[in-house]
Amino acid sequence: MENQNISLIEKKLNSKKGLLALLSKDIVSSERAVRYVDYEKKLEKLQVELIRLQTWAINHNERIIVIFEGRDAAGKGGAIRRITERINPRHMRIVALSKPTEDEQSQWYFQRYVQQLPKAGEMVFFDRSWYNRAVVEPVNGFCSEEEYQIFMNQVNDFERMIKESGIYLVKIYMSISKKEQEKRFAEIKADPLKQWKMTAVDEKAQELWDDYTTYKKAMFSKTNTETSPWKVIRANRKTEARINAINYILKQIPYDKNLEV
Repeated sequence: MENQNISLIEKKLNSKKGLLALLSKDIVSSERAVRYVDYEKKLEKLQVELIRLQTWAINHNERIIVIFEGRDAAGKGGAIRRITERINPRHMRIVALSKPTEDEQSQWYFQRYVQQLPKAGEMVFFDRSWYNRAVVEPVNGFCSEEEYQIFMNQVNDFERMIKESGIYLVKIYMSISKKEQEKRFAEIKADPLKQWKMTAVDEKAQELWDDYTTYKKAMFSKTNTETSPWKVIRANRKTEARINAINYILKQIPYDKNLEV
């Protein structure tokens, strides 16, 4: 049995994915390389299912929204990239809205998000969403207490209307520890190719950790409803978090699992 296990490990390491993993600067041991090969195989199978899900949505004019929320550096963008890298780009969008314009600030808060809702046969992935007003904005003083309270009073009705209109809504929260966030920030700052990711809001995230926690708990308490629940995914290990996120999306939408792709 032990020899069989060794042979299997060697086979994985001698594969194309295994050799690439061993050569990666981020993977420093054969054990981690084997884990990465296993992750890549799982990811590939799940990406086939995502293509099947999207094909079903296109064929039946279904509309799907997937929201990714979480602390800064929690891996939201990385998860979305793995989810979308194999599906048809003509029938999906990634929405990561920037700071609202002066005109948008004068509108109903949800208005600019309504404009991003999916059309028939489309999947839309929000890298942060209207839930900015539940956590990021009040923590950083970007909205008033009144604006926050209005949002909290309206958000469940807003989502109820979305779902009643026939749109599938999946809400995922990527959760990391304070220590892991600190580590990721250090890695971003040290990498010239990633330094652009650090914002003024990110710079204060560790200092405001407890404030984020307070508002996050309030968000879950109010908006983790039976009809529109949150899925909290532990994201300290990025690869596991991505696999878990895809699995959750696939389980939430009743697509045809026997559809040929």
